[in-house]
Amino acid sequence: MKSNKTLLAVAVIFLLLITPVLVFAGGQQEAKPGPAMEKEAPKDAPPPAPAPAKPFALAVVVPGVTAGSPLYEQLVEGAQKAIDEYPNASMKVVELGFNQAEWAEKMTSIVATGKYDVVITSNPSMPYVCMDLAAQFPKQKFIFVDAFIEGHPQMASFLYNQVEQSYMLGYLAGLITTSNMKGANADLKIGIIVAQEYPALNKMMVPGFEQGAKAVNPGITLDYRVIGNWYDANKAAELAKSMIDSGVDVIGSICGGAAPGIFEVAKERNKYVMYWDDNSYNKAPGVIAGCGALHQTQLVYEVVSDAIKGKVKYGTGTKLYAKDGYIEFLDKDPNYLSLIPADMQAKLKTVVDSIMTGKLKLEIPQL
Repeated sequence: MKSNKTLLAVAVIFLLLITPVLVFAGGQQEAKPGPAMEKEAPKDAPPPAPAPAKPFALAVVVPGVTAGSPLYEQLVEGAQKAIDEYPNASMKVVELGFNQAEWAEKMTSIVATGKYDVVITSNPSMPYVCMDLAAQFPKQKFIFVDAFIEGHPQMASFLYNQVEQSYMLGYLAGLITTSNMKGANADLKIGIIVAQEYPALNKMMVPGFEQGAKAVNPGITLDYRVIGNWYDANKAAELAKSMIDSGVDVIGSICGGAAPGIFEVAKERNKYVMYWDDNSYNKAPGVIAGCGALHQTQLVYEVVSDAIKGKVKYGTGTKLYAKDGYIEFLDKDPNYLSLIPADMQAKLKTVVDSIMTGKLKLEIPQL
């Protein structure tokens, strides 16, 4: 009996000795690190670096030459402004020159390199120049400004309502030719000299100019002349002289680098010039009486930025109106304010405001 009590006492003492060891060992096993117990990053640690942006290459194609053409200058300027904001983006400017017969071949040589994610250009004819090219290179994307096409999955386009800009300039031409301003006469004749004919010119710009003038006086007539290219200032001067000799006292100029020929003759004969697309009052102060503007720099900047971010909706054609902020008449320039009498400024402002607000609706025709 005594032996049994001794064994029981030894067993109790043994259990008391090993229990802390078992508890400690069990605790150690439970404390093994798992995913939820891994060391946390310091709260002030910088966030992980984002993945590098995919490179983006843009070809800016000028269908002509950049210098002397306001819209092409703005095309390059707007694209460069956007590219400069994205370290992953680059661009190359390619001028196609004045020989339109070579445009398709030169465009092919650009696209065939496979270097460019997007080709952007500005001319109403360019969607049609690029149509066959798009079929040959189905992965190439194209953006056209100052042009219109819709429904093509590789193309996006943006067309200004040139009727509106031209109407504003035509209305001022009508005010001048019916006024007592120096150089104005009683013949009620205005003119327009263009470089070449194209759908936007024939269907929007010339009709809009004439419509604006006739809104002042239905008896006003329009003399229309074509140079045949965008650079021959001597030919432009000859046409301007002929117009003025026939009684024209205000000439619209849509001829790019040939325009200085018109400026020179108008200055010599005390006549006036209307200018499209850009602020050019300083090119011929006292001669250029009115300037319209297309804000292509801003449009191209926005569109190229969207292209870099993959936000351009290809297959769509967008029509832009004065109320959208991309078209205006430039009536704050000191040269305009000093040349045009205050009562005429007020009349023009009423018309311009009605166009800018959409009250006077001038629709874009089918090109």
